[in-house]
Amino acid sequence: MLRKTSRTTNNFTKDNFKGGTMKKIMTHAIVAMMMVFSFAASARAEDAKPAPNPLADIKAALGLSIYLQGGYSYNFKNPDSGENDLRVFDHKANSFTFDLAQIVFTKDAPAGGVGYKLKLSAGETAKFIHSRGLGKADDEFDLTEAYINYLAPVGKGLKLQFGKFVTMHGAEVIEAKDNMNYSRSLLFNYAIPFTHTGLMAGYAFSDQVNANLYLVNGWDNTDDNNKGKTVGLTVGYTPMEQIGMLFNIMFGPEKDSNNSDNRFLFDWVGTFKPMKNTTVVLNTDYASEEHSASTGGTAKWYGIAGYVKYDFSDLLSATVRAEYFNDKDGLRTGTAQKLKEITLTPEFRVAKAIIVRPEYRHDWSDKSSFTGGSRKSQDTISLGVMYTW
Repeated sequence: MLRKTSRTTNNFTKDNFKGGTMKKIMTHAIVAMMMVFSFAASARAEDAKPAPNPLADIKAALGLSIYLQGGYSYNFKNPDSGENDLRVFDHKANSFTFDLAQIVFTKDAPAGGVGYKLKLSAGETAKFIHSRGLGKADDEFDLTEAYINYLAPVGKGLKLQFGKFVTMHGAEVIEAKDNMNYSRSLLFNYAIPFTHTGLMAGYAFSDQVNANLYLVNGWDNTDDNNKGKTVGLTVGYTPMEQIGMLFNIMFGPEKDSNNSDNRFLFDWVGTFKPMKNTTVVLNTDYASEEHSASTGGTAKWYGIAGYVKYDFSDLLSATVRAEYFNDKDGLRTGTAQKLKEITLTPEFRVAKAIIVRPEYRHDWSDKSSFTGGSRKSQDTISLGVMYTW
């Protein structure tokens, strides 16, 4: 039940992508496709003469996009393990990493019609977002999303969705480009799930209020690990252009072969624009699971994160993130501890499709959880590079 650096909460009962051969084939295929598409796109960009662009037509028809992400992380303590402790995605210390390569196919459902999304991921990040029953723990390939949806002609449009999709919880997502920082928060790593498999229904009641109701196999489960199901509700509220809020709750059994010990999660995200160039985000989580504490009682974990981003120009911005996470019973990190971190992340948009983020991060705990259990703090400097086509 732990989320350590190796994401030990994800244990797998089936291997749908078996063997190193399949893993290599899928990963090499993704990388090869990206090289072809990126080269073709670059060649087109250099041609100043207007001409038919069949590649653009194919891209639009398929809803195709490509994403690449890599980086380097330096740990000041130079740990013998080569690991940044209590990190999930940027866990390698003093090493270059190929974090993530993605191919995404998307089609929005028209009124009365069908849409879809298929997201294929490869790289270091893919190792830690596997769902139970989908791949092996060391696979560098992941079927991150695969769903179809139907926009039923009911009122303003009732959206019905079936398949595997990313969670609606949290202020951050798997892809660093869509976050304010390069590294992920403690809350994203340890407080919430990554993906779900099941059904979801969504409806926009007005421009200010929308809701999604879902019935899924649970936290990061493609194959369910018990006979129970997890239910969830997301409510979005935008009272004005400068304020947006998401309220999420989730409830259901998550233990292997146990249908009665339920896990509860409440997640709130607020986004505020107090000034034109300033964005403030707050995220809080509270979760519990019955009969999961070492004493046999209810295990609890909770935390809060705050982000302040300032845009100096269209090309330069900076974000400060600070957070607190209390793993009260040690269920999520393996140690009952109170964790804190502060991160400073400048962002340079050097080209339309390229983002560069240098980053300094300081983590600390009330327990000796870093550098092989010998220290209570950790300092890292990282550099992340992201490309989107």
